[in-house]
Amino acid sequence: MTQDELKDAVATAAIDDIKPLLGHDAIIGVGTGSTANRFIDRLAALRDNFKGAVASSDVTAKRLRDHGIEVFELNEAGTLPVYIDGADEINSRLEMIKGGGAALTREKIVAACAERFFCIADSSKWVTQLGTFPLPVEVIPMARSYVARELVKLGADPVYRQGVVTDNGNQIIDCYDFMIDDPIAMEARLNAIVGIVTNGLFAARGADRLLLGTETGVERIMPN
Repeated sequence: MTQDELKDAVATAAIDDIKPLLGHDAIIGVGTGSTANRFIDRLAALRDNFKGAVASSDVTAKRLRDHGIEVFELNEAGTLPVYIDGADEINSRLEMIKGGGAALTREKIVAACAERFFCIADSSKWVTQLGTFPLPVEVIPMARSYVARELVKLGADPVYRQGVVTDNGNQIIDCYDFMIDDPIAMEARLNAIVGIVTNGLFAARGADRLLLGTETGVERIMPN
């Protein structure tokens, strides 16, 4: 199977998994990225079975609306029954690196408000240790150089993602050559650096279920 076919398979499986959680008053969280887009395209067929969605990015909000799904602000929605999103890397504890699409802050906020987080990913995202994928960090623009110096002290090779402005008006630094032994501790350490809005480690609040697309089918994995 191609990577696109694996993404299609997990998106379809996620639709089956969220059906029991839907209801006419339900507002669900939806993430950002190529796998999430495939999920949205399939979610359209269920749009009469739930109230609407909270989007983790402006791009996702537009795709949802284009499919006739009402988009709500998170402040209106409150607690969400489920959040569905992809990952750039994920390990057996279902800790993740996210943010390749620069939506990490809103993704992390929506995930924090969800009772369940279902991650949908193809097998290329499954790793034993996080860090091969460059870790994104969202920074306040005036703090970019300071934050980069602090990241060097932690052993990272920080690279400013040229020309990218987040939906929050901030900038992204990607941390290369930065293998992570303790994701929960590193997530907190990075967030303590003044000028960092948040980082792309989703460890303190990881996924509750992983739908992993493999050559033999979709595996449903819980954190070990």
